[in-house]
Amino acid sequence: MPSRERAFLVLALLAAAALASLMQALAAGSLALPAGAVWDALLGRGDGMSQEVVRGLRLPRALAAFACGGLLALAGALMQVLLRNPLADPYVLGISGGAAVGALAAMLLGVGASFGIEAAAFAGALSAMLLVFGLAHGDGSWTQARLLLTGVIVAAGCGAAVALMLSVAPEHKLRGMLFWLMGDASHATDPWTPLLALAAGLAVALFFARELNLLARGAQLAATLGANVGRLRLALYFLASLLTAAAVTSVGSVGFVGLVVPHLVRLALGNDQRLLLPAAVLAGGALLTLADTLARTVVAPQQLPVGVLTALIGVPVFLFLLARSPVRSEA
Repeated sequence: MPSRERAFLVLALLAAAALASLMQALAAGSLALPAGAVWDALLGRGDGMSQEVVRGLRLPRALAAFACGGLLALAGALMQVLLRNPLADPYVLGISGGAAVGALAAMLLGVGASFGIEAAAFAGALSAMLLVFGLAHGDGSWTQARLLLTGVIVAAGCGAAVALMLSVAPEHKLRGMLFWLMGDASHATDPWTPLLALAAGLAVALFFARELNLLARGAQLAATLGANVGRLRLALYFLASLLTAAAVTSVGSVGFVGLVVPHLVRLALGNDQRLLLPAAVLAGGALLTLADTLARTVVAPQQLPVGVLTALIGVPVFLFLLARSPVRSEA
């Protein structure tokens, strides 16, 4: 268990990293700006072009990327407690697949407005969430294994539907559909919805932090020590699903953030959910913001899917973690 001083130090470093990633996102681009010019633009003192670039274009995208990274990391931390599996991530229960089906169906039907695509993605995510929970809880014998298997099957079905839509889509729509599937923050122009979802989700998760610490040690021990395990599992499932739905609705399917970030934070802070959850939000937000900045600047003026970069970062990091500490079954 880390000392209080070390925990506050790690949280302070993560907060600084999050701020630095946001500043870098505001400064980098085809119009490179020094830090002083970025601050002037934010405060409304810079020239008109700098203010438009920083406040009108880069700031909404950077805040949306940060919020979605935080949402995915928080959902991943909750899923790993819910399933007591260190390999669980926000997409394991088919929520992302449902969102993909909704978004791609809207694109295929010619919905051009980003709001319509986001609404369809959120509707698909909620439909997948209700389907998984309804099937897993059908006869009242809800178990972690049954929930996981149901989610995997629903995700496979969504994957088949996505493949079918891609195979029949006209060529001029394929690029946008593929970018959404691989993660694309370029259309995330409304950061306030994911930011509000992140703030509300973190507040609810911290409210259950003590019970989460008990559940992480096993359902029987948690029940013995007074936790309402059934209620807690239900709350965790719906909360993690809604957080995932909010993230993928804004930036599409971005992998590895919810899988790798909780592991890294756990190595630094231990498994106390009161510290791990806010730390995961800061680390996940900083990671996705940095990845999105790289996605739009590495081969500018072309943009890369942000999900490709998170995978390129996440795969070697996760392999390193596996090499240092082999995964043990906790079921």
